[in-house]
Amino acid sequence: MADVAPWVVRLARVGYAAKALLYITIGLVAAKAAFGPGRRTTDTQGALRLVHGMTFGRVVLVIVAAGLMGYAIWRVVEAVVDAERRGVGAKGVALRAGSAGRGLLHGGLAITALRLAYGDRSATHSHQAREWTAVAFGLPGGRLLVWIAAASVTGYGLYQLYRSYAPKLGSQLDLSRLRDPALGWVVGVSRFGIAARGVVFCLIGFFLARAAMRHDARQVGGVRESLGALADIGRWPFVVVALGLVAYGVYELVNARYRRINLPSPGTS
Repeated sequence: MADVAPWVVRLARVGYAAKALLYITIGLVAAKAAFGPGRRTTDTQGALRLVHGMTFGRVVLVIVAAGLMGYAIWRVVEAVVDAERRGVGAKGVALRAGSAGRGLLHGGLAITALRLAYGDRSATHSHQAREWTAVAFGLPGGRLLVWIAAASVTGYGLYQLYRSYAPKLGSQLDLSRLRDPALGWVVGVSRFGIAARGVVFCLIGFFLARAAMRHDARQVGGVRESLGALADIGRWPFVVVALGLVAYGVYELVNARYRRINLPSPGTS
């Protein structure tokens, strides 16, 4: 790990910047829809397609893919070696499992970005969650698995809402070099963004629960469908969460610069 860790740290920071690009794109597309005709929304894979259409989009996608893979490796490694010192209790194991899961998901997103960069337009298929849910329903106890997934995603969303107000932001970010009013703005925007993302995850969990209740994989929805549901409630909830996702992108930029990234030091096993 002594030779690998520094590269993982650098790529993890690029990964945070890549996530920032995706979330800012998602939020801006939704905010534009809120004040314009139609109701166009997108998700992370849709954001990748939009990046692909930019000038030098292929180059940007390769950089995004590298960053997301570095972020994925860091998440899996820190979960395995317990770099965040979460322990082996029930809460610690759950947090480490969640970290590993996020790593695997972002690794898949990195592969999607790389495939798209090299011309595979089928890489960003938008109904993968529904397909996986349909596969789950075909397994013994599949409906229970979907209920568990719904509870897990909703729980993560609620945790994000809690985290947006809990005094834990400083434990993950080294903001010692910032002074007011910059520090206040960074903390405020970060909390707003985390809360907005929490709302989106709660809605995704709701869609999974609805699918489990009706035994219908077509009821599953992701970020795009969550934003659509908010638009159905009203323009201003939609606008608030859309701008919140932009704020979450800013928070990821803050992570890219100030995140404390702990990995095994040289000589440790």
